Amino acid sequence: MVRFSRDHEPLRTNVAVFLAMGVSALLVAVAAASGQDGAPTISSAVATADASPEASAPPAAEKRFDAHFQFTSVTQYHPAFTAPYSGQNSLDPDSEHQTTVTATLFLGARLWKNAELYVNPEMSGGKGLSSTLGIAGFPNGDAFRVGSPEPKIYLARLMLKQSFALEGGTEPVEDGPNQLGGTRPVRRWTLTVGRFGLSDFFDANPYSGDARMQFMNWAAWTAGAWDYAADTRGYTWGFVLERFDTDWAVRIAAAAEPLVANGEQFDTDLLHAHSFNAEYERGYTLAGRQGTARLLVFYNVANMGNYDEANAEALASGQPPVIADTRRVGRTKWGFIVNADLSLGGPWGVFFRGSWNDGVNEAWAYAEIERSVSAGVLRKGPFAGRPNDEAGLALIANGLSSGHREYLALGGYGFMIGDGRLNYGHEAIAEVFYQAALVEHLWFAGDYQLIVNPAYNRDRGPVNVLGARLHVEF
Repeated sequence: MVRFSRDHEPLRTNVAVFLAMGVSALLVAVAAASGQDGAPTISSAVATADASPEASAPPAAEKRFDAHFQFTSVTQYHPAFTAPYSGQNSLDPDSEHQTTVTATLFLGARLWKNAELYVNPEMSGGKGLSSTLGIAGFPNGDAFRVGSPEPKIYLARLMLKQSFALEGGTEPVEDGPNQLGGTRPVRRWTLTVGRFGLSDFFDANPYSGDARMQFMNWAAWTAGAWDYAADTRGYTWGFVLERFDTDWAVRIAAAAEPLVANGEQFDTDLLHAHSFNAEYERGYTLAGRQGTARLLVFYNVANMGNYDEANAEALASGQPPVIADTRRVGRTKWGFIVNADLSLGGPWGVFFRGSWNDGVNEAWAYAEIERSVSAGVLRKGPFAGRPNDEAGLALIANGLSSGHREYLALGGYGFMIGDGRLNYGHEAIAEVFYQAALVEHLWFAGDYQLIVNPAYNRDRGPVNVLGARLHVEF
């Protein structure tokens, strides 16, 4: 049963608080869009970095309705590996293989001027290796921590997007999933409200940002230490306000947190459970090459447990710590992400992410990672005559805060890792993949990941994960 408020305030009060934040953002956007003379102007930070702010793009036919579809199947296998002991959240040391499938329908409609509505029904089924347990940087970005592997249909996204044009020209917009073809203002404010994934807007990277087409590891396709607000499947409710200029963009978001760690239901006591995210994005030139840099800061509030309290109770009682026993209303977590990409010319591109969170209170929504660094290279068309193929290499290092480390060493369990004891070491991962375009709209990828110190445990592994991915998109 959903608990609407811990202090039994009427539900309408909590909902009103969240709606008020959205209305406030709308008022700010409307005021800015009213167009005071001399005010800064804006555009897309990435797509129009070299666009002239005075010239409009050629007129393009605006689509009123649109539909796209994707299907992805991922099968992964690991052979047996060395593990002198295991706990309830350990990766199975015996050989195993698992398969996940997802299918998404992307529906879009243009409602009025600069207003768009997107609805995404989605189906997922199967499970990750060892039920998506035992590795902090999990190797399958399409694996969810759900109780049943049976296919289930649910609402992934329901987004209303309104843009407010400022002075300047327009730019063409390619037709795609959750993107109606046509034109849009180069300089603009955009407000999006509804259900979405925060990663739909934040921490973008053209070389590592799509687990269904590029790198699959959780700490490669997005920042590992970004404990972003989401339910078990990666979605939340909230709003995002964005401002675009020719070579920079800034965005802020407020979103709902799950009721329990990695839970499927949301906490509707929005005064005491919410997430704020802010990101600045800017294009740059390095040695004549184009790139984009981003800085994201996040601040989460939820009913989290505290590692130091759990550890102290365990040492006093002689029993393993239980983080859930120390949960308190209003606990916080904050952190940041540095994210950059750079085109090396032609088909080559590189990326880097560094992320950190304070790690004082328990991991809540994404992964049990508090420090993470990832870097890699991607090449399109790696072989002659194969212009639509892609190949990439990524290196990842994940770490924990001291309190979280002690918690696992004392025998504690999180929602994703815990071997019953711990000989700590940084979790190091290397991923390499090759994706071949078989026919139009159909891709097949082979993927290999070497995972050293899975779940930060020097006593276990290394683990070799072999994967195959089939992706359909049109």
